[in-house]
Amino acid sequence: MRKFFTIAFLSVFWLSFISGEAAAIKGSAAIDDEVQVIVIDPGHGGDDTGAKGPSGVEEKEITLKVALRLVEALKERFDCRVLLTRTTDVFIPLGERTAFANSNKADLFISIHVNAAPNRDARGVETFFLSFESTDEDARRVAAFENSASAGMSSGISEDSGDLKDILLDLANTMSHHESSRLAEVIHTSVLGSTGRENRGVKQAPFSVLVGATMPAVLVEVGFISNPSEEKWLSSGKDQARIAEAIAEGVMSFKNIITRKRGYIEISGKAAQE
Repeated sequence: MRKFFTIAFLSVFWLSFISGEAAAIKGSAAIDDEVQVIVIDPGHGGDDTGAKGPSGVEEKEITLKVALRLVEALKERFDCRVLLTRTTDVFIPLGERTAFANSNKADLFISIHVNAAPNRDARGVETFFLSFESTDEDARRVAAFENSASAGMSSGISEDSGDLKDILLDLANTMSHHESSRLAEVIHTSVLGSTGRENRGVKQAPFSVLVGATMPAVLVEVGFISNPSEEKWLSSGKDQARIAEAIAEGVMSFKNIITRKRGYIEISGKAAQE
């Protein structure tokens, strides 16, 4: 079973990496001081509904609505090209999502999701960036659920695989790990400040959808659809707009950080220079 998970995860990695080979060349130089292309990834879609709320609201519906609003919010703030991995209710394999970002030479990749837990009182916002080691058991659980969207995978990634560990340790050193951490922090802070939701922290976990990204990449869990009150909140057009605006403000903050650094952040084989 462990070998099966390893093969499935490696397949996601290589699909993303090979498609983004040209974009990876960009990563060997300093980051541009402008964010020009952003890919927004509405989680799930098609037969993959994602989590479901007590009243039947599906994660895939919420993520697409927030993502569409986010496109507009970003374009209102600065001149950039914003692309979506999906614009309708269709299933997109996880590896194809970052491959799409790589092939379009995206500067940022933001995957939108909503959370769920057996405990219906669970609530709040979590923001993730890629790492082999999960921050805590909750982060491991969330990654396992989201990774189950991979073709042929019914549960999470095994963290006991030496092959996977080598790959992700290499990614941490060569693929915008520092920048992903910073992007996660500023988006998370912005969403909390705008929405007033409970702070569940910025965390690390082995999300398949983030593997292979050659740009700063994060996954935002904007609330718990399993919580009746948060399900209602997430279903509100007004609050979806508030979430989108907050994420856009976080992106603006990150853009300003990158601009100030003037390209001194290395993302290939070296730790970031502060």
